[in-house]
Amino acid sequence: MPVTAPNPPQTCPRHRPWLGPLLLGVVCGVVLTGCLVFVLRWPQDEVTYRSTPPPSLIYPDEAPHHLTLVRRSTLSGSDTFRLFIGGQPTPAYGHWLDIDAALGQQGVESTEWTREGVRVRFARGHAVFVPARAFLYGR
Repeated sequence: MPVTAPNPPQTCPRHRPWLGPLLLGVVCGVVLTGCLVFVLRWPQDEVTYRSTPPPSLIYPDEAPHHLTLVRRSTLSGSDTFRLFIGGQPTPAYGHWLDIDAALGQQGVESTEWTREGVRVRFARGHAVFVPARAFLYGR
């Protein structure tokens, strides 16, 4: 005759009241950290160089002209550079020119304003010439 062992007593699953708030706290922490990183890396513009023509040089449009080199930091952490020439000291409406990041990081060495346009020399030895017709009369 077979011998049968009695069934072991059934135990109730243990109730862990702290598990729900812990998981909620972890999820909230991850979301808040992601939001903070996103906000801190939000694209920002920074003017790294400014130049104006000498007072003796008056262009045919008789307007003031400003040249700025603008660094934009992106969400990915990389930087882009744009050269701006316009009638306002703050980059808004005018002539924009994309600049290679390697040139922009080294900075501008000098600018030479002439009646024909403006020549921008970078620290790495490269130069960019922007003809006056590209930025005269509010372009």
